[in-house]
Amino acid sequence: MNIIMIGVSASLIAGLATGAGALPVLFTKEVSDRALDIMLGFSAGVMLAATSFSLLIPALEIGGLPVSVLGIAMGASVMHLIDRFVPHRHFISGLEGPPSRLARIWLFIIAITIHNFPEGMAVGVSFGIGDVSSGLIVAMAIGLQNVPEGLAVAMPLLREKYSRGRSLMYATLTGLVEPLGGLLGVVIVSVSSQLLPWGLAFAAGAMLFVVSDELIPESHRKEYAREATLGLIVGFILMMFLDTIFK
Repeated sequence: MNIIMIGVSASLIAGLATGAGALPVLFTKEVSDRALDIMLGFSAGVMLAATSFSLLIPALEIGGLPVSVLGIAMGASVMHLIDRFVPHRHFISGLEGPPSRLARIWLFIIAITIHNFPEGMAVGVSFGIGDVSSGLIVAMAIGLQNVPEGLAVAMPLLREKYSRGRSLMYATLTGLVEPLGGLLGVVIVSVSSQLLPWGLAFAAGAMLFVVSDELIPESHRKEYAREATLGLIVGFILMMFLDTIFK
């Protein structure tokens, strides 16, 4: 029960970092596309490093290669099906999934929710290793990448003529789905130790899908692909450094 509470609390704090990152919308109406693309690239780098060092390596050590491969495939497949059959809208690429009459803002929120749920799950699952520090490292990674992501959500909403307060509120709401993912992840791996490597690999596959299908393409759709790539490298190195010194 203590691990469950810690896992949910950590994923909640990581989710709230989205709202913290969106706070600049209260003071400015414009952030350059270059800066937003660099931020998205940075988020992608942090997620890649967290996936590699905090999820995949423990999954391989605990469950072996077959379990890790199947778990990654399952996580990516579930995200693919959700992405295909749940209507949602991205700020740049537009509507995805089946046609929907939902308001644009809710389609935006659904898109970010699809993105954030596996992040929360990754935090929860990581606490199932039994080492609280491992879970805190993943939570730190998700919170770190949620800060620029929050601004990357709020600024386009401001450009869509939403008020500063509503832009901040909606950006914050998208992060609050992470505790639900965290609860699911930590409960699943707490039921049986045999599910732990599956949960780690599943979360890794879901995160890899999000990075490849959403973050990197979104950051490369304009003319700042090189800057976004450099942001990714910086994010990866920073997360690798933090993962190493805190273990």
